[in-house]
Amino acid sequence: MSYKSILLNLGIDGSIEPLARVGIDLAKRFDAKLIGFCAADAPLPVTMAPEGAAIAAELWDQSRTEIRQRLNDRHSKFDRLVAGTVRAEWRDTVENPDHALARASLLADLVVTGASLGASTGDAYRMADPGSLVLRAGRPVLVAARGAASLPLGRVVVAWKDTREARRAVADAVPLMAMANEVTVVAIDRNPGDWIGDGVKDVASFLAGHGIKAGTEILKSDEEGNRLIDFLASVKADLIVSGAYGHSRLREWAFGGVTRSLLDEVWLNRLMSS
Repeated sequence: MSYKSILLNLGIDGSIEPLARVGIDLAKRFDAKLIGFCAADAPLPVTMAPEGAAIAAELWDQSRTEIRQRLNDRHSKFDRLVAGTVRAEWRDTVENPDHALARASLLADLVVTGASLGASTGDAYRMADPGSLVLRAGRPVLVAARGAASLPLGRVVVAWKDTREARRAVADAVPLMAMANEVTVVAIDRNPGDWIGDGVKDVASFLAGHGIKAGTEILKSDEEGNRLIDFLASVKADLIVSGAYGHSRLREWAFGGVTRSLLDEVWLNRLMSS
């Protein structure tokens, strides 16, 4: 198992260099093609007065022209950073980032993105919503730590829960875990029973079949998200592997949940599948 193509989502604002370095690092490790990607759009103007329609349309066109110029700048900077180090191509579009990125995910085995605002969307016309991306991509999504310029793989933690999403994440992350120095499968429950112990053992057995030796931990807690984050900090995890949205996304967004908690921990590298 390996990643042969990596889609790197670069924002239209701010520096692209740290995240581009993460993408280049991963493409080198897997001898993969790196696809640089950027999308943004301008909101449609709202005007009720007929005499203002022409001015509003002109301003909208001007905003989109400025976006195209920014996209060209992103492209040039991406090319300079790659500079023949890996096989690469570039794609961009003036379009809603969520829609464009979900569609472009078809090109890749792995999607890499940043989320400097954590779970918050920010300006939906200029940056993709990380939660929406995980749900819609149909591919594993690596949300890089804020400011990271590489992906260390000393300690990888699998947040295990017996859900479809978690099973998908474990399989999707095998190429990364195969490079790790240490892998731990952790499950958290308020009343852990034998079935939880059997589950983490089965995950470790699956990984062993891929040549990955994994330890296991079972933690008792009522606060799953907080306890998980405390554990990740205590072991100085380099990467957390998890399924996303075990409950409905609406419920998680309204009341909080592990997925949102992990997205808000911008110091973490997070591999998520849905």
